[in-house]
Amino acid sequence: MSAPSALASADARASTLYALGAIALWATLASLGTALAHLPPFLLTGASLVVGSVLSWPLVLRDRSAWKVPARTLALGVYGLFGFHFLLFIALRIAPPVEANLVNYLWPLFIVVLAPWLLPGVRLRPAHILAALLGFAGAAIAILSARGGGAIEAGQSLWGFAPALGSAFIWASYSLWTKRVPHFPTAAIGLFGLVSGLLSLVCHVLVEPRVQLGGQDAALLVLCGLGPLGAAFYLWDKALKGGDARQIGILSYITPLASTAMLLLVTGRPLSASIGIAAALIIFAAVLGTRAR
Repeated sequence: MSAPSALASADARASTLYALGAIALWATLASLGTALAHLPPFLLTGASLVVGSVLSWPLVLRDRSAWKVPARTLALGVYGLFGFHFLLFIALRIAPPVEANLVNYLWPLFIVVLAPWLLPGVRLRPAHILAALLGFAGAAIAILSARGGGAIEAGQSLWGFAPALGSAFIWASYSLWTKRVPHFPTAAIGLFGLVSGLLSLVCHVLVEPRVQLGGQDAALLVLCGLGPLGAAFYLWDKALKGGDARQIGILSYITPLASTAMLLLVTGRPLSASIGIAAALIIFAAVLGTRAR
């Protein structure tokens, strides 16, 4: 093997490892959010995002221009990071977490379906329409199984699936709109998280009741911020910049499987046939839509 080929192969392996690291961290998000669901959502979102932003601070100290982004780019970053996580945490709080998590993972499919409306020169093909139907069928099975299978407990509601859908839409539209703003460095994600987190904490002070954080709550908040709301973003960015985006995109479909499996373990729920079918439909629809593109 020639030196350039060996180097390219090493870069590809490194990118795969970066992507798998991000996926492993994202797989813990729903479980951590469920464990912290007793905290007010603005507090949970704000504290986690501020902690996640800390990882970018050394980069900013080395290069002060890393956080110099246009106002439109900053607004888009706040929309994506704050909106996605806030709505997801609300969904995990008021809907059955396993089913809400599956509905949230419609976002890869939303990226495919929304692309023709949000990006110029992109068209919707018949395979995309089929993928959309399969994905929404999977979400419908998850929601109906929650209603008919006794998964909805006291204090939970079918309306909790609305913020799960909203979070999926926000992450998909954020991902597409990042292609329409000037390129920004990875460290700028820390700025998005810091501004989003501070905004959320201000909302917590204004509208939510005060709570006393225990030692376990504080530890879980730090884990949530440093992991799925922190390091995962930087690992994913390194993976995309150094590897084949198509292969890395396919790897991302491990996330709903891993996330759902971890949630089932954490909540103690058995894997029902309806959950298995819903997960399979949503993941297959996302893969079909991406390959058709």
